[in-house]
Amino acid sequence: QVQLVESGGGLVQPGGSLRLSCAASGSIFNSYAISWYRQAPGKQRQLVARITSGGSTNYADSVKGRFTISRDVAKNTVYLQMNSLKPEDTAVYYCYADTSTPPSGYWGQGTQVTVSS
Repeated sequence: QVQLVESGGGLVQPGGSLRLSCAASGSIFNSYAISWYRQAPGKQRQLVARITSGGSTNYADSVKGRFTISRDVAKNTVYLQMNSLKPEDTAVYYCYADTSTPPSGYWGQGTQVTVSS
């Protein structure tokens, strides 16, 4: 069982920055990909960024150039650096770990990000 704990959310003005953290319960990065998803009120959960076990990254078009996903293997933590935030980035942000051998996935509890003046 993998446990994920997100932190770092909050209220920020448009154009501001936040860094989210996702702390995993163990050394899982060699076999799990870690993703950040977000869900705004009344909308479906959508993928924001993903980092594979090999370190490859990909981003949703809406956040490319503004968000950066990274990981600290020693701390079992994945980060999402969010810059140039917009009101439309407001959502609950979730961390998700998944692996294919055997297929399994785990969600964190989410952290609220609100971008407003």
